[in-house]
Amino acid sequence: MRRPLLGWGVVALLVILHFLLHVGLGLRSAAPDLLTLALLLGARDLRVGSAAGLGFFLGLLEDALSVMVFGASALTLTLLGIVGAATRELFMGDSRLFVVSYFFAGKWLRDLLHWTMMGEELRGPFVDQVLVQGFTGALYVAVIGVVAAAITGMSSES
Repeated sequence: MRRPLLGWGVVALLVILHFLLHVGLGLRSAAPDLLTLALLLGARDLRVGSAAGLGFFLGLLEDALSVMVFGASALTLTLLGIVGAATRELFMGDSRLFVVSYFFAGKWLRDLLHWTMMGEELRGPFVDQVLVQGFTGALYVAVIGVVAAAITGMSSES
C-alpha cells in the first residue's frame, strides 16, 4: 500500500463490513468475502510471519461464528496470509492485471483450502462449492478488490 494509514483503515473497514453483511444483515453467501480481501490487501505489506498472524487472527474471528468447522478458517487464512506475503517477493509490479489475478486466485485458493479442511459430512460437492461458487466468489472479490486497491494505492496504474 502506498498510503499505509489509509490502507490499514480500508483493511479494518473491510473486516467490519464483512461481519456486518454476513452476520448483522444475514446475507451469508450473497455477500462478498471481504475478510479474505482484507487479508490479501494487508498481506502484501507485511512480512510472512506477520501476515500469517493476521490471517490466524481473522480466521479465529470467523471461526468463532462457525461451531461445526472450528479451526478451518484459522488454518486456511493463516496459509493464505503466508502465500499473500510471499507474492511480494515473487511479483514486484502491481499492475492492474496482477491485482485482479492476485485477488481472484487468493479467493479461489481460500475456497479450495477451506473445502479441503472441512469434514466430509459437512462439505458439499467439489464441483459446486469450489469450481462454481468458488469461481463466482473469486470474481466478486476481484472486482471489489480492484476498487480497494485503487483506494489504497496498491495498483501502480491509474
